[in-house]
Amino acid sequence: MRSSTTGWLILFPTLVILFVTGFLPFIYVLVVSFFDWNLFAVDAGMKYTGVENFRRLVFDAAFLKSIWLTLKFTFFVVFSQLVIGFALAKLMMRNFPLKNLFRGIHTLPLMIAPIAVGATWRLMTVPGLGPIHYFMQQWFGIDYILSRFPAQAFTTVVLMDIWHWTPLVTLTFLAGLSNLPDEPVEQARIDGAREYQIFWDIVLPMLKPVVLTTIFIRLMDALRIVDEVWMLTGGGPGAETRFIGLHIWRIVFPKTDYGYGAAMSLMTLYLTIMLCWLLYAAMTGRKESHL
Repeated sequence: MRSSTTGWLILFPTLVILFVTGFLPFIYVLVVSFFDWNLFAVDAGMKYTGVENFRRLVFDAAFLKSIWLTLKFTFFVVFSQLVIGFALAKLMMRNFPLKNLFRGIHTLPLMIAPIAVGATWRLMTVPGLGPIHYFMQQWFGIDYILSRFPAQAFTTVVLMDIWHWTPLVTLTFLAGLSNLPDEPVEQARIDGAREYQIFWDIVLPMLKPVVLTTIFIRLMDALRIVDEVWMLTGGGPGAETRFIGLHIWRIVFPKTDYGYGAAMSLMTLYLTIMLCWLLYAAMTGRKESHL
């Protein structure tokens, strides 16, 4: 009993911080989402509109497009980071010259603030100044201008995020691989199992907690990306890289439509939770008889 009380006392400051910084803001956003509120309007008061803000979401083409772009971006970056991160983690499990130097250089992007990453990539792609624009034009004859070609802008945003966050995936996989027991793998090789069979039937099941944790972290980060994209493309050209975080920012700050922005934020939170739950159910083999 005394031990339990001591544990709750130790957790109490953390629970208070989570309540103040997490639960209370969520309740506030939930309440605001049911109102029409614009501080800079002639009538700046809050007007109760019920579920009108949520109804608008269903017919808002710009919002739906931002959701689609965000999902597409999330799929490409998370899948690419998992594949590249695992390959690099397997490489780092071996001994090779300058291994420690490579590991140090590989983790450097994690030390850079997201807004600085976006600014750096922006400078590298500026026509007439950036090395990426120069080499793409000189070597491949491609006029690499992000403000003109949507496909180039989207691809560059994806590559930037892969470059920035793949080291995190590599480190998590490296920690997982380092703690795997050697006996099952060695026994499988003695029995004549192929490498892909060892990976699929032995290594991957043992790595499932690490894989799930990594996917959840990167999934939630990718769905709320703002800083890097804002510095690199500003959401352009047009709205071709205006992901949901940028779209909410445009609604809340330039347009000061707080009620509608709150509804968008809640919908994004719901989407994130549902994607994580569906992914967890799929990867753990969990079957539900009904929704």
